[in-house]
Amino acid sequence: MRRPYEDPLRLLAEYDERALRTAHVGVLLPWANVAVETELPRFGLRHVVFHFARLVPASRTTAVDDAFWHGLREAASPAMESLSHIPLDGVLLACTSAGFTSDTPLPTGVVTAFDVLRESLRLLGAERVALSAPYPKDVTRAEADALGRAGVEVTEWSALDLEDGYPSVTPDQIRSVVRAIPPEGLKVAQALVLSCTGWHTQELLGEIQAVLDKPVVSSNVAMALYAARLATGVRHDGRHAPEAHPATEHTHPPVGPARRRAAGGQTGGRGEP
Repeated sequence: MRRPYEDPLRLLAEYDERALRTAHVGVLLPWANVAVETELPRFGLRHVVFHFARLVPASRTTAVDDAFWHGLREAASPAMESLSHIPLDGVLLACTSAGFTSDTPLPTGVVTAFDVLRESLRLLGAERVALSAPYPKDVTRAEADALGRAGVEVTEWSALDLEDGYPSVTPDQIRSVVRAIPPEGLKVAQALVLSCTGWHTQELLGEIQAVLDKPVVSSNVAMALYAARLATGVRHDGRHAPEAHPATEHTHPPVGPARRRAAGGQTGGRGEP
């Protein structure tokens, strides 16, 4: 087993240095989420442009439950239409829990924050992780199970047990939920996952990493890593894009509705799992 990468933020900076093009990334946001738009630009990626669209579930609710998760995924296709004139390299559904709680189909090419979180852990070489989240305990347990099915062992987890209000979670609450992880499980974990795109974790990443002496991966860091890799010419499936151009040039095919119309295809269809 290879030693896990020590610092996700340093890996992010290395991808940014290796950029071959400017990547345009669509971000489909739950309608009450303000953390993603705050944090993604602050990672300082020089070769990524984020394009945001908001998702309003049919239930018009914000608390995490089946109606919310299904509603977000169902709203993805209409939201993609608002981005259809942008040649996108990739599209993110910026909700972690919607990635492991629902199988409602997504538009072709859309990946969830949970998908890229799993991929980030693979890149970091982290096969055993501790998990903290603001979610209800049953949702956090479901995420631990989903990570396990994906080959990532969750040694221990902790949760704030909140159904809603994640943007209002304070730094002290985040520190507290991390401290609540049983110490034996935290000790054997190779990394800590701070799951959820909706709470503001960015300013605490370095602090918590220094205290724990192990990598700390948030959902928003994982999305930034996904975007930065696209700028190096690597797709989410790990393969290289057909061509790599200078960082100021963008000529490869878009994803989403614009690409399907250009190919004479239909909208809809399943996204990546």
